[in-house]
Amino acid sequence: MPNNKKKNLTMTQQEYQKLAKQQEPKRPVLKNCGRAFLVGGTICLIGECFMHMFINYFGFTEKTAGNPTVAVMIIISVILTSFGIYDKIAQWAGGGSSVPVTGFANSLCSAAIEHRAEGLVLGVGGNMFKLAGSVIVFGTVAAFFVGIAHLIFTGG
Repeated sequence: MPNNKKKNLTMTQQEYQKLAKQQEPKRPVLKNCGRAFLVGGTICLIGECFMHMFINYFGFTEKTAGNPTVAVMIIISVILTSFGIYDKIAQWAGGGSSVPVTGFANSLCSAAIEHRAEGLVLGVGGNMFKLAGSVIVFGTVAAFFVGIAHLIFTGG
C-alpha cells in the first residue's frame, strides 16, 4: 500500500483502513472556504472600522491608528474567548478565525484559561509562552531573512 512505508500492515489492518476510508464523510471544502472567508473578512472589516474610528474621532493618523486598533481587537478576542464565544466562532469558521491578531490572542487566552489551576507562573505564564515562544522565534527569524533579502536586492 502507498502510505504504509514505515509499518507493514497485516491484511486485516489493510482491510480495516480501506473500509474506514470508504466510510469517512466527504469534507465540504468549498463550504469551509466560504465560511473562513466570511468570518476572516468580517474580523478584518471590524478592525478597519475601529481604525477609521480612531482616525476620524480621536485625531490619529493612518500611521498611528494601527496600534490602538490592534489593542482593541486583542481585547475583544480575549473577552470573547473568556466567555467561550470565540471557540464557537472558530468551530464554525475554521481557519477564518485565525486572522493573525485575534487568532493569536485567542490561543494565548485559551492556554491561560486551561492551565490557571496550576498557578500563575507555571500554569498560566508557562503554558501561554509555550505557544508564544515559537511564534516570536519564527517571526524574528523570518524578519531577519526578509531584512537580508531587502539588503541584497535593494542595496540597503
